[in-house]
Amino acid sequence: MDRGWLVGQSWQEWETAAKAALIYLTALLGLRVGERRTLAQWTIIDFATAVAIGAIVGRTALAGDQSYLTGAVALLTLIVVHRLASLARFHPVLGKLADHRVRVLVAHGVVRHDQLRLCGLTDGDLYAQLRQRGVYEIAQIEYVLYESKGSLSVVSRSAGPTPELVRLGLDDSAGWAEPPASRSR
Repeated sequence: MDRGWLVGQSWQEWETAAKAALIYLTALLGLRVGERRTLAQWTIIDFATAVAIGAIVGRTALAGDQSYLTGAVALLTLIVVHRLASLARFHPVLGKLADHRVRVLVAHGVVRHDQLRLCGLTDGDLYAQLRQRGVYEIAQIEYVLYESKGSLSVVSRSAGPTPELVRLGLDDSAGWAEPPASRSR
């Protein structure tokens, strides 16, 4: 009775273990020289690179017809392309392709439902986030900014004039044109 389908050949397991260890070490070394970012700071390009790297590591380790060298070249190529894409983020036009722009979800105590919809958020999503931040009335809020990395910045009406960093976020946001009369607030 052939049990190869269940346990394989002993040399295949050693080959798989060696390729897995080598591609893992290659990934560690390659990522070590790459950018230092946390998961909370990931952009679209970071996520796409992570998924692709996972696929390459998994395929290289398990596919009998893929060599370590092929996997390593693909892995290192992705790391280089990711680095180039990260540098491209500093270009005004290319950066907008890689990063979401800030969206103003609440302005002067009024929920902007069209912006919620564009962000794929419901009123309930917004209200839950506000409650978690200790905000229990929309009227208390001057602005809620949906940041490019997916977090919310809440500016209360008691903050006085619009703080500089909030103004910069508003100026660079998508779908926002504040009436001139409210700019001095």
